[in-house]
Amino acid sequence: MENTQQVTGRPAGSAVRPAGPRDPRAVPPPAELAFPGCTPRRLRRRDLETYDGRLEYWDARTETVWVCEPTTPYHEEPSATLAATLRTIAEVRGSPIKCYGTMDLMLRDSSGEPRGIMQADQSVYLCPLRAVLPGRKAMVIGEHDFPDVVLEVDHTTDARRGKLKLYEAWGFPEVWIQVPDRPSESRPRNRLPGLTVHVLVDGAYRVSEASRAFPGWTAVEIHAALDETAPSVATVAVLERVGATLGAREGTGPDDDPLLRSQRRQGLEQGRKQGLAEQRALLCQLARRKFGAAVGDELALRLNGIDDPSRLVRVGTDIIDCADGAALLGRIS
Repeated sequence: MENTQQVTGRPAGSAVRPAGPRDPRAVPPPAELAFPGCTPRRLRRRDLETYDGRLEYWDARTETVWVCEPTTPYHEEPSATLAATLRTIAEVRGSPIKCYGTMDLMLRDSSGEPRGIMQADQSVYLCPLRAVLPGRKAMVIGEHDFPDVVLEVDHTTDARRGKLKLYEAWGFPEVWIQVPDRPSESRPRNRLPGLTVHVLVDGAYRVSEASRAFPGWTAVEIHAALDETAPSVATVAVLERVGATLGAREGTGPDDDPLLRSQRRQGLEQGRKQGLAEQRALLCQLARRKFGAAVGDELALRLNGIDDPSRLVRVGTDIIDCADGAALLGRIS
């Protein structure tokens, strides 16, 4: 495998809106593509608008759509987990990440008509605030920015056989192919668990040990995160590291995220109140030891309304200086 730090190409999170494949004739014809686990059906161009099912690929030249067996929780879980996982990275980085799920990814012909349509299991925009995002119906190559990452989940399917070739020909910068640890009943035995990161370099995919869009996030770590029912301590540490790396590059951090900023403020306020309570309790304890329980209890009542740390420090000095409890209480209104 190739270390992602050595892979050159589009910088992560940059807004690039290419015009589509450099040579449209280079887009593989259906005869050169395979979609294991999918069934080909006839879908005429005129019926595209009314088609609302899931698909792997639709080709205008043959008016054929490839569809897979009905989706299951096993198949849907990794893409939903990815969206939730990226929220943590976005919060630590201090700027949003947007996921579009199984939206249409469309290549148009020279007349503007759909030439081919794919659907990924998840599509991720790392910097949506400065990207040209998909329209109401589809992400169109040449009109919208590419997703920084698309995710394919393979159980009965094998995205490497067909879809990966199309992603490469159409110019998608990074594709993750996840084979979950927990298999479906119909998964072929040769589909081994793991996640593979494919990054586009000079028009061709190379397998990388880590993501280019999310620097330092390794394929092993991504696979582990997508396979967990709930984030582990180890995974949360990884997500914080990745988010901090992205934030350092952009000059943002947790305080730029509205939720974390609010939580930090609440935490600071709670800590301040707790510190004052501990300071008051210590002063009353000192007064009880020196002047007796009655003076200590009375001091506790008088200190309840004081939340100025410097004032409480002066009370401590008064406890040391005063010869009796009456003198101490006389100094504290």
